[in-house]
Amino acid sequence: MITSTGALILLVPALPIAIWATWSDLSRMKIPNKAVLAMAAIWPLLGWLAVPTWTDWFWGFGIMAIVFVLGYLLYATGTYGAGDAKYSAAFAPMFVGVPVGYLLTLIASCMIGALIVHRIANATPPIRRMTPDWVSWDKRIFPFGLALSSILVIYLVAACWPQV
Repeated sequence: MITSTGALILLVPALPIAIWATWSDLSRMKIPNKAVLAMAAIWPLLGWLAVPTWTDWFWGFGIMAIVFVLGYLLYATGTYGAGDAKYSAAFAPMFVGVPVGYLLTLIASCMIGALIVHRIANATPPIRRMTPDWVSWDKRIFPFGLALSSILVIYLVAACWPQV
């Protein structure tokens, strides 16, 4: 599990990339490969500062590979976007050592919350007037980048505080 200082070290570069990926997914229904590569670069460059042992750091790469394969299997079935699969794999190492129950609760909460926020924003005329050309407003499918970025940012912010 990452340390509280490590969470802050990862949050600083991850936050602007997460905002970029979310904005792009909402406006164009695409997560740019440059955003995915930038997010993927955080773990090799800074991940070793965030975890207590080298073993945890190396496990992060294993988690990245596993999530990449699972994401593309979901993409092949049509249930997950290719950009979402790549983006998920790019930040997956940051969850090394996180208890599965905690992670699944966070994922479910962020998925539901992001869907509700997107639907409310879509139905709010001032927001629609500010963003009239966003592709996600008119698509039946949901821009999952909002949920994915929320999962990462909420986890890193929560991990910045030491456990009591």
